[in-house]
Amino acid sequence: MKAGLVASLWAVRGITELKVPLSGDLVLATVVGEEDGGLGTYALLRRGWRAEACVIPEPTSLDIAPASAGALTFRITVPGAATHASRRLTGVSAIEKFIPIFSALRRLEKKRNATKHSLATRWELPIPIEIGKIAAGDWASSVPDTLMAEGRMGVAIGESIPTARRALEEAVGAACQDDGWLRVHPATVEWWGGQFASGITDLDSSIISTVQRCHAEVSRSPQTMWATPYGSDLRLMQGLGSVPTVHYGPGDSELAHGPRECVSIDELLSATRALALIAIDHCGLT
Repeated sequence: MKAGLVASLWAVRGITELKVPLSGDLVLATVVGEEDGGLGTYALLRRGWRAEACVIPEPTSLDIAPASAGALTFRITVPGAATHASRRLTGVSAIEKFIPIFSALRRLEKKRNATKHSLATRWELPIPIEIGKIAAGDWASSVPDTLMAEGRMGVAIGESIPTARRALEEAVGAACQDDGWLRVHPATVEWWGGQFASGITDLDSSIISTVQRCHAEVSRSPQTMWATPYGSDLRLMQGLGSVPTVHYGPGDSELAHGPRECVSIDELLSATRALALIAIDHCGLT
């Protein structure tokens, strides 16, 4: 996303320094808090900012993505009963009790991904469920009496957040009912952190054909269209702001949040040129 921001900055700078006579306004909106649910974009829209179209330079490898899945952050707390490890059979390990819950989440993930939106068929798991953090126990020689597992759940395009939450809560509840200890001491589910609904722009929107046309002007790489498997501010711009919005930017999201995060210079330059042309094409010239 840093590369997308740089591409946007230089596209606007080029248009400004060359004094390109745009017929319409061009707004570069840099916002914070996207990873935490889009607080920056929400604040921008709350202040009344709107546009006839929006391009978010998410890393799409210069493909075009007019839709995004949603993503919900959750925390599962699993209770156990502490005792000295030398007498472990008199206690209940919260780690051991998390295992059937984790298996239930994997089964739920498989079920939820059996049917895919037409824009999400390129992904094996367009709406994955993953546990990203686990903490349990206080001491190496004790049976852990509490486990906290934090994770992320994908939301299908067109699916409501309450429906997605209910699916996970019911899966955890069913796993607890199948275990004697958890039936009496059930695990709990909390929803915290980033909560992204899904979003989609009308495929007949003119911004889609504009991006496709301008990309073809600056790049020989073929361009495909798909939905991102992650949440983004598209759903706020499109849903809350009624602004037709697409993702188009340099970089591959597979490398994001990892130790080898990088972006091709060629893609960065192509995206910059395309964004400048998109602004000129969409706004028109006086």
